Amino acid sequence: MSQARDAILAARRDRAVLAPLGALAPADEAAGYALQRELAEALGAVPPAGFKIGATAKGMQAYLGLAGPVAGFVAKEGLHSAGATLRYADFFRVGVECEVGVRLGRDIAPGAITPAQAGAAVAEVFPAIEIVEKRYDDLGALGVPTLIADQVFHGGGVTGAPAPAWPEIDLAAVRGRLTVDGAVKGEGLGADLLGHPLNALAWLADSGAAHAFGGLKAGQVVFLGSVTPPIWLEGPGAVDVAFEGLGMVTLRFV
Repeated sequence: MSQARDAILAARRDRAVLAPLGALAPADEAAGYALQRELAEALGAVPPAGFKIGATAKGMQAYLGLAGPVAGFVAKEGLHSAGATLRYADFFRVGVECEVGVRLGRDIAPGAITPAQAGAAVAEVFPAIEIVEKRYDDLGALGVPTLIADQVFHGGGVTGAPAPAWPEIDLAAVRGRLTVDGAVKGEGLGADLLGHPLNALAWLADSGAAHAFGGLKAGQVVFLGSVTPPIWLEGPGAVDVAFEGLGMVTLRFV
C-alpha cells in the first residue's frame, strides 16, 4: 500500500485535493484502516495521541453519504489546548466541529464492550473542537475506504478543561453550540452521537481503527463526534464551542 500512502502524503504536502486513488485505493473498510495505520507510521504517530470518530450523528452520516460511523487516528502535534491561536493559512479548506471529547484513564482492548464499560475507562470529559479539512471534492468517487485511510477529514483538535463530576452529568442531554465570531453556526445534543456519547466510545472500541492500532490506550484523547455538521471557515476568526454542563472551549485562527 505504500504507493497509496505516498499519494495521500503528497496531496497534504502540496495542499491539494486528494483525488480518487484508482487501482491504488483500498478495496474495503478493513483495507482503509490498514492504510490509515501505514499513514500513521509514516507520520511518526504510532501509538497515536488519540482518535476521532466521524459520522456518529445521523445528520453527519447523511451529510457525508455514510451508512455508519468511521474513525481516524489523532497525531500528537495536532492537539492543542483551549485558547489556542493557529494560523489559518496552515490549513487546507479548514472547518470546525462541535465535539464531546474524553481522555481515557485506562486501556481498552480491541473488541466489543458495553457503554458502561466504556464509561468506566474514561478519566475526563470536556468540550472540544475538531479541526477538519475539506481535502476531497467528490466523496462518492473517492470512496469510503480512502476517506478512512486519510483520517476522515481530520486536521487537528482543541481540548477544553475537564468537566467536574462528569459521571453525574446526563451526557445525552447536554446541548452543544458552535459560534464563529459570535454568530451561532450550529447546535445539537449529546444524544445525537449514536444516542449517547458513551455509545460512540463503545463503538470505537470494536472499530477497524481500534483493531488496526491495537486498542485504545490510557491517556489518549477521543473526539466522540460532532453534534453539528462541519462549519467551513471563510477566513480567520474566533471559534467557540460550549456545552451546557461541560463548559466552553475556544480557538482563534489568525
